[in-house]
Amino acid sequence: MIKVDSTSKTIFEGIGKMIDAMVTDYGKFNSSHNTNDTVRNDMFEEYKNGFKSIVGQKFIKITNGNGVKAFIVKTAHGKFKMGDILKPASWRAPAKNSARGNVLEGGYAIQWTGPLYLR
Repeated sequence: MIKVDSTSKTIFEGIGKMIDAMVTDYGKFNSSHNTNDTVRNDMFEEYKNGFKSIVGQKFIKITNGNGVKAFIVKTAHGKFKMGDILKPASWRAPAKNSARGNVLEGGYAIQWTGPLYLR
């Protein structure tokens, strides 16, 4: 788990910081679970370079490989404000129970697998 403390001026700057934190966390996880340096390095590069941002009407979907890592609220609506981080409920939709942080405000924790579960 990595904590992102810094604020961001734009959503895409904040998404970049969130992805950087996820990559850092994956590096820590990967180095402790794989003994073959070549395989470990290949897996790390594949993870690091596998992120995509898919912009929709309400959300920006953050994917890596075949999975959705997070949804970012693109425009404020309902109980969510711009930049809120939502856990995926499925490939197409976020879990709308509560935000896990905000990429513009910082001050949230994230893992390489995505936003943390609610406590």
